[in-house]
Amino acid sequence: MRLNRLAFALISLILTGISYNSYSQVNKELIEPDYKTSFPSDKILSDVILFQDSLLFHAFNSQKLDDFKNFFSENQEIYQDNTGFRNYTQSMEAFQGLFNMNYVLTRKLLKESVEVYPIKDYGAIEVGLHTFCHTENNKSDCGTYKFVHIWNLKDGNWKITRIITYNH
Repeated sequence: MRLNRLAFALISLILTGISYNSYSQVNKELIEPDYKTSFPSDKILSDVILFQDSLLFHAFNSQKLDDFKNFFSENQEIYQDNTGFRNYTQSMEAFQGLFNMNYVLTRKLLKESVEVYPIKDYGAIEVGLHTFCHTENNKSDCGTYKFVHIWNLKDGNWKITRIITYNH
């Protein structure tokens, strides 16, 4: 009888351990997807959006406002957790002010974080993380933030119509 209880206890511990490890692995995969294998859902679309993103932020990092403006629809809206809502005109004025500052702000996309999804008859959703850095008091000051870009394809041109940026 004592051996049966010991065997039962041992089997219960083993099964509990297996269940916990399986739960932990499933939970980890839900929280931290493997971006290299899970995304993109459409490789060609993802490559196109990543290319557009690289051109957009080359213009941003070069502080070429006229080139930068070409990536935005005139009905563009930005929603940012720490500055609120801005329409196209307000956004371009804010970018011009940023480009006129004494320091240079640069953006780097964290490519491994990017997810791109098609929007039927409209364009694409780009979701990911990016890091912005500038030098202040001879020290690099950087922050990594989350973003969502809604891209519209019209007449062969990709333009951003909505930006959501958060976790500042």
